[in-house]
Amino acid sequence: MLGVDPAWLPDEAFRPIGTRRTLIRGSGPLVDTVHGEVAEACVRFGGSVSRETSPEPYDLLLELTGTDGGDGGEAFTFEREGGRTTVTASGGPGLLYGLFHVVRLGETAFQGSLERSAHRPELALRMLDHWDNVAVHPVMGQVERGYAGGSLFWADGRARGETDRIRAYGRLLAACGINAVAVNNVNVHAAEAHLLTDRIGEVADIAGALRPYGIRTHLSVTFAAPMVLGGLATADPLDEAVRAWWAEATARVYEAIPDFGGYVVKADSEGQPGPFAYGRSHADGANMLAAALEPFGGTVHWRAFVYDHRQDWRDRTTDRARAAYDHFVPLDGEFADNAVLQVKHGPMDFQVREPVSPLIGAMPRTRLAVEMQATQEYTGQQRHVCWLGPMWSEALRFRPEEGGSGPVGELARGGLVAVSNVGDDPFWTGHPLAQANLYTFGRLAWQPDSDPGRILDEWIGLTFGTGDARLHTGLRAVLDGSWRTYEKYTAPLGVGWMVQPGHHYGPSVDGYEYSPWGTYHFADRDGIGVDRSVATGTGYAGQYAKPWAEVYESPTSCPDELLLFFHHVSYDHVLRSGKTVIQHIYDTHFEGVEEVEAAQREWQGLAGLVDPARHARVAERYEEQLRGAREWRDQINSYFLRKSGVPDAHGRRIY
Repeated sequence: MLGVDPAWLPDEAFRPIGTRRTLIRGSGPLVDTVHGEVAEACVRFGGSVSRETSPEPYDLLLELTGTDGGDGGEAFTFEREGGRTTVTASGGPGLLYGLFHVVRLGETAFQGSLERSAHRPELALRMLDHWDNVAVHPVMGQVERGYAGGSLFWADGRARGETDRIRAYGRLLAACGINAVAVNNVNVHAAEAHLLTDRIGEVADIAGALRPYGIRTHLSVTFAAPMVLGGLATADPLDEAVRAWWAEATARVYEAIPDFGGYVVKADSEGQPGPFAYGRSHADGANMLAAALEPFGGTVHWRAFVYDHRQDWRDRTTDRARAAYDHFVPLDGEFADNAVLQVKHGPMDFQVREPVSPLIGAMPRTRLAVEMQATQEYTGQQRHVCWLGPMWSEALRFRPEEGGSGPVGELARGGLVAVSNVGDDPFWTGHPLAQANLYTFGRLAWQPDSDPGRILDEWIGLTFGTGDARLHTGLRAVLDGSWRTYEKYTAPLGVGWMVQPGHHYGPSVDGYEYSPWGTYHFADRDGIGVDRSVATGTGYAGQYAKPWAEVYESPTSCPDELLLFFHHVSYDHVLRSGKTVIQHIYDTHFEGVEEVEAAQREWQGLAGLVDPARHARVAERYEEQLRGAREWRDQINSYFLRKSGVPDAHGRRIY
């Protein structure tokens, strides 16, 4: 699209296909999409494309076999033999994914012989949740926790109607394996509530723009909809009139959007209504919606983000980290088959370092989806480079139980979900390098045990081309360690938060320390950290299965990077590195700034190798990142020098 960054699908990525002869066999809407992609590339680069039959030899065969493999038609096979590259698929989605596989391979797809390989997604649902508001919220704006401009879908209370941009978005998502999108904020306000009923046509228009790329549309709904929209006196999930209202409303949704994916619900959380008001369980609430969706093959995604956000900061027995486990584990086995419990990958709220939630692995009879956050609410808000692939990969590879059923990536039977980092910004994600997070999420959702470094190389090659080794090396240098760099100059050793209240950007060590949000570090003159041990603390460590309950219980066995999440220790506690906690805080904050300075220099050296507009945008963001990193360093180090009275061993300037 004119004026919009092509991201990981620039025209040049299609040159290997566009210069060759392609035969496409099969029919259907997604096969038409495949044909359109190949035809456009051939017009640009001089190749040819035929449907069904071809009197001449061809280089690429894309064939729909029509054989249902029981995978939703998303699987495909790839091989090259006898000078011909062949992709076969049982369904239209698989053929589309197979085409993008060829795009990723580039010229390699047409060289030599390549043995037949089968490809299928490990997770059936790979979804983005948009926290987009229809009407501009007075505090959260058009997109809650959005850092890439306005919404792709909504503006000032109305649908934008820019279906070409939405279709282009769907194309990018399909190219990295994402197959579902929720189009509005989980905090459903008055305007958003009406999307379920009298404004469903606007959602149908969005679904129509996404459908050609195999993206199913989902909708966030308010639990109180029967009262807000239907005029009922109650939203009790066991009330027959309420259940009938949801059944009728859902039937009308499917009349407008036959392939509608389902509902996303945030209930009894941060002020949102829910079943607790009626003495009902969250299984009661989820199952009511599941029953309404079941006749149409829909799914309800019920978020497990339920905790007391009016906590007394004086009370150290209440622990926000415990909440999801305490609320939901007793309900294991009570949720309907088409009800998915959507669980954040950590127990708190997308901090730069958290342990994996103990809820994952503790509910074997419930379909769980694991939720991540591509939008960088607590990781630099797309003003700082922070590639999250390594963090997500660590979480997906984590095994909750010794000898148990597998890593998190296998336990997420309900899918992988991320809060989208996309807006109407010309670069899609505000910071051009934040596109890497969106792409990486999609590829990890397809195959959770993938090497994130390989995915990063893939994104670099598609987005910036493969012709300049210096450029690739430079991009690798600024992105690969950026998550750990960000961690170094922000909250130390897993303690989290220390951000400005409300907007969450920039440092404020005590910003949430005396708040009701359960986000404390408990620093005093002697030490820092939250005691979550069973022996002397909140007992949170005991929510884990072996071996982790034992590992996390003691400061001597707890991993250093999570030490302050699980334990309150003295400033002179010695880490495995041989440094004390206080010296670690000083050193990492100085190191973090130095690493940002080095990354900025690296980026400056890529001028002339990168599109000028893209280079200028990143350079501008690096100026802000360096300013922000210095502010984090100075506030954190000064705070702990003043608290502890312990000087820096290297005599560096601390204020």
